[in-house]
Amino acid sequence: MKVILAKPRGFCAGVERAIEIVERALEKYGAPVYVRHEIVHNRHVVDSLRAKGARFVDELDEIPPGGITVFSAHGVSQKVEDEAVLRSLPIIDATCPLVSKVHHEAQRYADSGRDIVLIGHDGHPEVEGTMGRIDGKVYLVATPDDVAALNVRDPARLSYVTQTTLSVDDTRSVIDALKERFPQITGPDTKDICYATQNRQRAVRDLTKLVDVILVVGAQNSSNSNRLKEIAAEMGVKAYLIADATVLDPAWLDGANAVGVTAGASAPEHLVQELVDRLRDLGATAVEILPGVDENVRFKMPPELADAADASV
Repeated sequence: MKVILAKPRGFCAGVERAIEIVERALEKYGAPVYVRHEIVHNRHVVDSLRAKGARFVDELDEIPPGGITVFSAHGVSQKVEDEAVLRSLPIIDATCPLVSKVHHEAQRYADSGRDIVLIGHDGHPEVEGTMGRIDGKVYLVATPDDVAALNVRDPARLSYVTQTTLSVDDTRSVIDALKERFPQITGPDTKDICYATQNRQRAVRDLTKLVDVILVVGAQNSSNSNRLKEIAAEMGVKAYLIADATVLDPAWLDGANAVGVTAGASAPEHLVQELVDRLRDLGATAVEILPGVDENVRFKMPPELADAADASV
């Protein structure tokens, strides 16, 4: 049995930045540092940061006066930020810069008098944060059927933005449906959709041509990890989303000559390597890396932590 690793896989620049923000905050201010919701959707990451002194809370009222407060990579609504300011909580914003870019684009459209169509998944933290950042009318859609059911105030004054963890391929049919129904709608260039999401999905498509089964390392509540599994299945390859190597069922590998492995954008590489070790225990004799995109994106630290980052270099 051969193992083929997707490239790229695992952490993206936004996730790396968010985790580093919590670590730098702990170094600079000491424990505890309070993080609203999971910093990223991965239990292993959250547990590691908790062991270092991070405390994860659901709401701001769980944070004591003066507690260092970190917003997760998914972003928060204006209401949440206003509440933190009202309580004089010291805020460090770990929102992914690509998510912030969507916020700014959407508000720019709204400021020009346009209503916003947000393409995304209802209930996802990023979607909740984006909807709560737009001062204006927002319609949420996820499928072409949602577009068909839309009742808008003014079809001539519409713009759309998308959840970053959806790829160009994920959104194409919805954008096409929007443009067909509302010919005057405007929106960002597709290059504004998250590069990491697109790269990881393309790598999985390439992987499906070479393997009999695909294992996706990631959390069950991770949107982009679930999508990787779905894409493999759509391409006709059996796929399983697993939190780590301990939940691998050897029966999934029966008859497989080649096993593909990838990881969602919030899954650390050590989980991939532990899975590879487990596959070796189960008889894998060779491990290859699929040729793919080299990602060298790095996002700046927030100004509050720039000195802490510089000190570590």
